[in-house]
Amino acid sequence: MARQFKILVLNQISANGLKRLPAESYVAGKDLADPDAVLVRSADMHKMEIPATVKAIGRAGAGTNNIPVKAMSGRGVPVFNAPGANANAVKELVLAGMLMAARNLAPAQRFVEKLDPGSAELDKTVEDGKKNFAGVELAGQTLGVIGLGKIGCLVADAAIKLGMNVLGYDPEITVDAAWSLPAQVKKAGSVADVLKNANFVTLHVPLLEATRDLVNEKNLGLVKPATVLLNFSREGVVNDAAALAALDSGQLGWYVCDFPSGRILKHAKVVALPHLGASTREAEDNCAVMVADQLRAYLEHGNIANAVNFPNVEMERESRFRVAIANANVPNMLGQISTAMANAGLNIHNMVNKSRGDMAYTLVDVDSPVGNPVIAALRGIEGVLAVHYLPAGE
Repeated sequence: MARQFKILVLNQISANGLKRLPAESYVAGKDLADPDAVLVRSADMHKMEIPATVKAIGRAGAGTNNIPVKAMSGRGVPVFNAPGANANAVKELVLAGMLMAARNLAPAQRFVEKLDPGSAELDKTVEDGKKNFAGVELAGQTLGVIGLGKIGCLVADAAIKLGMNVLGYDPEITVDAAWSLPAQVKKAGSVADVLKNANFVTLHVPLLEATRDLVNEKNLGLVKPATVLLNFSREGVVNDAAALAALDSGQLGWYVCDFPSGRILKHAKVVALPHLGASTREAEDNCAVMVADQLRAYLEHGNIANAVNFPNVEMERESRFRVAIANANVPNMLGQISTAMANAGLNIHNMVNKSRGDMAYTLVDVDSPVGNPVIAALRGIEGVLAVHYLPAGE
């Protein structure tokens, strides 16, 4: 009989994602003791006591700021996310933000809301007032895209189709992103280069120590007057105080963001949305499906894709008997693992080992069952963080 995995669900997760977990071998719910894995969207796990039984965490979205990734790495627990699954939803919201700023739609809407529907002068008031909201067209404007992952590439492509010139910057662009980037995108040499030469600037980078205050007082002084800054990335990538000062001086024409912090909320030139980037039915489905599939692949076969703290590792099964080992990336680990198995009389049929920074991960297929003494011996190796025995069909 196949074992049943327990998945603790901390937020409302798309039913289409949960359907990817077969009922005969998975149970998912909000109040499960000793779960094998956790599915989460926005719940803050930093203050949560994460059970020792948890082997993996799946974030149905891109950012993992709400998960104690470092602590999980120390326990040998991969943290999966769903990069690109919400990319189209964010792209469309960025386009909406550009149009809101270019055509002054927010103040125009506020003006209309204050009109007296019963006034005999309604038409005249509208005609007299509309001159205050004249805007610009996107065609012919230059959009600067900082961060050329899946979302940044989609935004760049859409902007080009709208007739915009696009300037892109990403010092760590991946090969896949480079292939999908439209040829018309002009390469910038730095963040400052983008800010100096664009009329609209959109940010698509994760929040790391290296990207905190990426847009700040110093480089905002480089922008053209009335530049529109869009942040659908993460709060903290833009320094709020610097953005407000730039709005007050006229260096920035608008600041459009998805993070309504108290400091910026009431400024007349701020359009702040309530974190709507991934809030579409399609994006929620895509994220949940992707991360559920990743959890299954890991729990059943030890394969890893899109973990923020582990290398990508995939190995086709060539034996029923598989062991997955997470360990510190230090010398002689493979030798010690092989020796422990050889001492138990196990023949290694196939093995793959990869590392990422301080973390290494090994999958081993052997030709016969692996007993508890071998698992205990592997766990006893200094530097081994987690060992999971994954026999097929059990």
